[in-house]
Amino acid sequence: MLSPIDVLQEQIRSHLAAFDRRQVPPTGGVRRAAVTVCVLEDAERVPYTILIKRAAHGRNPGQWALPGGRLDDGERAVDAALRELAEETGVTGVEVAGMLDDFVTDSGFVITPVVAFGGVQQPVADPREVASVHDVPLEWFLAPGVPRWRGKLLQMPLGPSIVVHAPTGAILWQFAEVALRGREQRVFDVKQPRWTRT
Repeated sequence: MLSPIDVLQEQIRSHLAAFDRRQVPPTGGVRRAAVTVCVLEDAERVPYTILIKRAAHGRNPGQWALPGGRLDDGERAVDAALRELAEETGVTGVEVAGMLDDFVTDSGFVITPVVAFGGVQQPVADPREVASVHDVPLEWFLAPGVPRWRGKLLQMPLGPSIVVHAPTGAILWQFAEVALRGREQRVFDVKQPRWTRT
């Protein structure tokens, strides 16, 4: 008999397999990045994802983000996403479940989101790039009021002091709708706040 986490993982895999992912074709001059929506389990096997708060120095200082970064020359998006996950949080040995739509940012990046399962692990922030790592139970993605809108701006309130905006907020909204709920949801037209465009 499958455990609740095993059932959830099968549902996520099935939802992602049925999703007609939209990709931005490779073209010269396009800057590419990849992130991981990593589903981990606590000691009681309750599933959660991890968000990071970027370090006060470097790119997007102090912003909420998914572990991720730029692709190296010739690197595949999945490989880059998992490399960055390991570098920024120490999470390794994950199993890729699928991918979401590429998201084109206002700053000219194409972000490829990878969904992965990592089992029971304890993320540890790399202080060179990450100020802190935060657990977000999957049930919070499905809570009333998530997402919420402030005018045309999407907000994902995912904890007492965690409010995530696009592009990360858009990716997490699509994760909630597609991977968790099994719905088709596009987020290419979600607006970014001005302060995220660095």
